[in-house]
Amino acid sequence: MAEHEFCIGETSEWFTPPQLFEALGIRFDLDPCSPGPGHWVPAKAIYTKNDDGLSQPWFGRVFMNPPFGGRHDHLPWLDKFINHRDGIGIVRAYTSSAWWHDYIPRVDAVLFPRGKTQFVRPDGSIGKAPGHGVALIAMGKFCCRALKNSNLGMYWKIPRNKICAKQTPLEPTPLEAFIAAQTLTH
Repeated sequence: MAEHEFCIGETSEWFTPPQLFEALGIRFDLDPCSPGPGHWVPAKAIYTKNDDGLSQPWFGRVFMNPPFGGRHDHLPWLDKFINHRDGIGIVRAYTSSAWWHDYIPRVDAVLFPRGKTQFVRPDGSIGKAPGHGVALIAMGKFCCRALKNSNLGMYWKIPRNKICAKQTPLEPTPLEAFIAAQTLTH
């Protein structure tokens, strides 16, 4: 189990390192998963655990570091984030998990940070590198551009190529057309 993953008797509260926000260089309108007022997430408004940010209305550009608690506790947050369509979020980089394949193709961009992100504990100490990587996901052009320009790691724009999605058949080569015509005449 990774150091910042939830286990019985320990906290699931691990805060995004301030250096990440410095690299992004943007201000958010809302942090729906905030640890509280005065935190370093550059957001104009926050929802805390007591506010139940998942049930509240989201607005503007959102930064989301959802509770990483149980195995799938982050999925309702991820779904709301994707449907909101404007923001940057953090998820586990579990690229072989079913949820990754169900949700991540719906985001606009993904960034895999270099190295393992060292999250900050509630007491302000820095956690050791977790047992797995994380991915930053973006929705909306502004947030995709911020992610790409951050130089935090490997950036991927998720393709939305409608031509490929149609599965149009390929035209036969001249040789294939000739053979097909010969077969029909004999």
